[in-house]
Amino acid sequence: MSTTTTSSHTPFAITERTQRASADEIATVLENPGFGTNFSEHMVLMDWDREQGWHDARVVPYGPIPLDPSAAVFHYGQEIFEGMKAYRHEDGTVWTFRPERNAERFNNSARRLALPELPPVIFLDAIKELVTIDQAWVPEAGSGETSLYLRPFMIATEEALGVRPTNRALFVVIASPAGAYFKGGLTPISLWVSELYVRASPGGTGAAKCGGNYAASLASQAEGIEHGCDQVVFLDAIEHKFVEELGGMNMFFVYGDGRLVTPELTGTILPGVTRSSLVELARERGMIVEERQFTIDEWREGVASGLITEVFACGTAAVISPVGRLAWNGGEVAMPDSHEVTMSLREELLDIQYGRGEDAHGWLYQLV
Repeated sequence: MSTTTTSSHTPFAITERTQRASADEIATVLENPGFGTNFSEHMVLMDWDREQGWHDARVVPYGPIPLDPSAAVFHYGQEIFEGMKAYRHEDGTVWTFRPERNAERFNNSARRLALPELPPVIFLDAIKELVTIDQAWVPEAGSGETSLYLRPFMIATEEALGVRPTNRALFVVIASPAGAYFKGGLTPISLWVSELYVRASPGGTGAAKCGGNYAASLASQAEGIEHGCDQVVFLDAIEHKFVEELGGMNMFFVYGDGRLVTPELTGTILPGVTRSSLVELARERGMIVEERQFTIDEWREGVASGLITEVFACGTAAVISPVGRLAWNGGEVAMPDSHEVTMSLREELLDIQYGRGEDAHGWLYQLV
């Protein structure tokens, strides 16, 4: 069935999947959604070229995207993405969290990768259109930390092998019902210090959310897994002593005197939406939040001396994860067992996202 709808500002041509999934089929998936392994029934597509700009916004059945083998994304890595979640509230409505920040970061990434910027209103309308047509895939309220994970992305599609910014691009949004990010549930994670590889360097793409950054982290991730760790800690590219971030999460350190320290955004660290939200929530509690350079030795010595009482990582997918162990070539140290501040901040953030607590900041955006 083909129709046309107009979101707040953007007209979308809608081609609905001929045979929709039944309620029982959806329920079976939502019983154990995993993370990023099952997908809803539709996707949003929109084209761009230098002559027409953005055009042909459409919702179509989820499926393969035809691309020429010479498409620039395959050869020069012009690609960016975002990660967001849609949450079902008790009254059945569906909301997302600070999407304007994702839209802003998406455009920052686009500028760095020489891709076209996308008007934020189109970004928001696209997400709303997809969640509206596939709202049955948003898990019910009260089903634990479940959500519909949203993945907007942009790729260069021009059919050419010249090394230059693309003249054509495609914006896409897909959705995936999601359970807890870590299969073992909310248990303290173990981290491996990457001493051979760095994630990003000054002047590079560290502050952009692009696939290349994540691809570059995988060799270190494999090394960490070999040493029994869940994630990798990356250090700075110049002095190899300042803590930056994990492969996909920002870091926080809780001190016994009430301070909260997180590595400052120097252009080599992705500015996480969860990170900035936690900084605000902590300051409102009266905590002193320090955004500054933080060395790996300060981490190790702070834990050994008892000055550091908790360590946690945060990101959209995993929300907040306490850290239980730090390992490196030649040693390891266990983090304190206390996670009081970590879990309290985590609960406060989740209460806002799921509509259980007051949204005093106006961070929620209704989709359905």
